[in-house]
Amino acid sequence: MLKRQQGVRSNERTIVKDYRYPEQDMRFVLDELVGIERLAALPGQEELSAELVYAVLEEAGRFANEVLAPLNEAGDRHGATLADGEVTTAPGFREAYRQFADAGWVGMSVDSEVGGQGLPNVLGTAVSEIWQSANLAFSLNPLLSQGAIEALHHHASAELQQRYLLPLVSGQWTGTMNLTEPDAGSDLAAIKARAVPKDDHYLITGQKIFITWGEHDCTDNIVHLVLARLPDAPPGVKGISLFVVPKFLPDEADNYCIRNDLRAVALEHKLGIHGSPTCVMSYGDNGGAVGYLVGEPHQGIICMFTMMNHARQGVGLQGLGIAERAYQQAMAYAAERVQGVGADRKTRVSINQHADVQRMLLTMKAATEAMRALALTASAEVDFSRSGQLAAEHQARTSLLTPIVKGWITELAQEVTYLGVQVHGGMGFIEETGAAQHYRDARILTIYEGTTGIQALDLVGRKCQSDGGQALRALHLEMQEDVAVIRDRYPRLAAEADSFAAALQVAQQARDWVLNNSADNAAAVQAGSVAFMMLQGYVTGGWLLLKSAACALEAADAERLDTGFAEQKVQTACFFNQQLLPRVFGLWPSIEKGYASLAALAATQFPA
Repeated sequence: MLKRQQGVRSNERTIVKDYRYPEQDMRFVLDELVGIERLAALPGQEELSAELVYAVLEEAGRFANEVLAPLNEAGDRHGATLADGEVTTAPGFREAYRQFADAGWVGMSVDSEVGGQGLPNVLGTAVSEIWQSANLAFSLNPLLSQGAIEALHHHASAELQQRYLLPLVSGQWTGTMNLTEPDAGSDLAAIKARAVPKDDHYLITGQKIFITWGEHDCTDNIVHLVLARLPDAPPGVKGISLFVVPKFLPDEADNYCIRNDLRAVALEHKLGIHGSPTCVMSYGDNGGAVGYLVGEPHQGIICMFTMMNHARQGVGLQGLGIAERAYQQAMAYAAERVQGVGADRKTRVSINQHADVQRMLLTMKAATEAMRALALTASAEVDFSRSGQLAAEHQARTSLLTPIVKGWITELAQEVTYLGVQVHGGMGFIEETGAAQHYRDARILTIYEGTTGIQALDLVGRKCQSDGGQALRALHLEMQEDVAVIRDRYPRLAAEADSFAAALQVAQQARDWVLNNSADNAAAVQAGSVAFMMLQGYVTGGWLLLKSAACALEAADAERLDTGFAEQKVQTACFFNQQLLPRVFGLWPSIEKGYASLAALAATQFPA
């Protein structure tokens, strides 16, 4: 009987709500797919070793299991509350954050020159998956702080960096991102917040919505990064500037105790992530909130995109994290829930012995492992892009993969968490089991930091057309070369390599179609952009799982890997190849031919 400290009993069945970080698979991806030795060869990573990586992951897993995971349900049930402009977080969140910050987790992958530990970005990504699986609502707090650190480190003046970076890196303060407004949505060109110069600062007025962790009681200060317009700003996105607007300003003794003219005026009532306070923020109700310009005037979008690109990969990772949590719970439940009879037609069996439940669980497993392979591979590209002769190529790969990480992973997470509810059957629809929370929490992921449609337009536009498809061609060529080697070297994978090659050919056709039609048939390209992004996501996931299977066989032959785990990697790749990769062949016609019917229907259903 599986029993955990977080288990609750319902109808005489134990509902398992515990979390264990996926140690074996995470180590495998970092060891065999990414290559810890490659990371250790980077400048500044000379002390990196497998032992250090494993120790960091183990400690993160312990903290997640003992501190964060037990708060996940309480955060969902109690949420955050607002009174007199002050937010009180869910029970236990404040104490957990202090432990989190004191342990140095916020600045783990931040450059040592600004107070961080300087560990590789990909290790920080692996650790972040653990936080997001354990408690998605809590993990949004450090995610936003890390994005603020990135933006300030790259764009702020030396004076602003000196004042704000160290408290953010240490976790003493937290950061937020204030972009949109009630009338703007994703159209940032429509924002109306104003910034008027006064002495050595600016006075900010306006209202911002959907501000994650915009107000809370976990730290003494909150550093808001706010988009606003200067009086002489040109219209549109070219007239937006970025400002640091702290909750508290310093007195003459440099103690941050003077309340700035900003406040939370409401908390959003959300479908999920209830433990994360999502605020409506008002600036300048009493004359103007003091803010400081980051970067050059009217360059706010450029500055903010540094933070947004970090956040977009982070949100993709959240899709992986919540998928892993849903999978673990579904696996545990299916092993305990006895219903129906086995092959002998007499003996009652647990539901994990039924073929359709096995199909659902294996779909969850294959999808989650493909997500992890992609998220960590894309994150490692950031590390490799920071130095060396191939830095530009790695940067191009990072840019290309970012919308796929954000868009494809978060869309696939919807399916995984849906299947988690389905495995539980009727109990999945009951909040007591916790399966519904994962489903609700995952729903925001395809929306914030740019909807799926925005990610898809970014992929077909800036990421494909701007370089004539060079980065995507390079990725497809690497896939082609890898699959040829796998076919020749690993007879067990030859048939799977051939079927993957057919899917890759479709991905290449779709790529060429997008490039050839972008100029003269832009509406058709845009209409098929989501299907195109999903197609490229499935091909990329299939490639990485096939590559993982080959790496696992090689590592098992060299006695670096348990043969049982290696066999699982092979079977998971085969399952993905046979059950999920064929979706590519259905997506391609909707890209190539789907616009005609869409345009005809739109003309009658949505008249101008």
